[in-house]
Parts: sequence; structure tokens; C-alpha cells
Amino acid sequence: MNWEDVWDVLKWVLAALAAGFIGQFGRSFALHVIRRRRATRSEQPSGPSPITPEAQLDRDRLEALAKIEKKRAKAEVKRIKKSGDRAPDA
Repeated sequence: MNWEDVWDVLKWVLAALAAGFIGQFGRSFALHVIRRRRATRSEQPSGPSPITPEAQLDRDRLEALAKIEKKRAKAEVKRIKKSGDRAPDA
């Protein structure tokens, strides 16, 4: 084996090491950039604030009550129509 063959092998080894180095630190750098962008985005208020769980529960309760009231009113109208009575004057 002569010096030229050793140099060719050494060049390929160095190229593979350089590619691995660039790949590893490029990945680390990309993850760092992603973390920084997420941190700056979370600091900036963007759009409406998210609904808290308590507010969501209150909203769900109100919607359920409205739905129940609507069903009651519909049942009352149906009962009145079925019995042939006139609707009570309010």
C-alpha cells in the first residue's frame, strides 16, 4: 500500500467525520432555533386568549340550560297543539 492509497482513504474518513460533525451540530442548531422561536411566540399575545377550563364549564352549563329550556318550550307547544287548546295569553 503506497502513500497515495492511504491519503485517499484518509480523505474519505475525514469527509465522513466532517459530514457527521456538520449533521450533528446542524441538528442541534436547528433545535435551538425552534426553541427560541417558540419562546418568543409564547411571550407575544396572539389573538384571543384561550378559554380557561372554568369558563368552558360555565359556557357548557349555559348551553345545556338553554337547550333544556328550548326543549321544554317545544314540548309545551306540542302539548297545546295536541290538546286543541289555545296557547295561554302572556
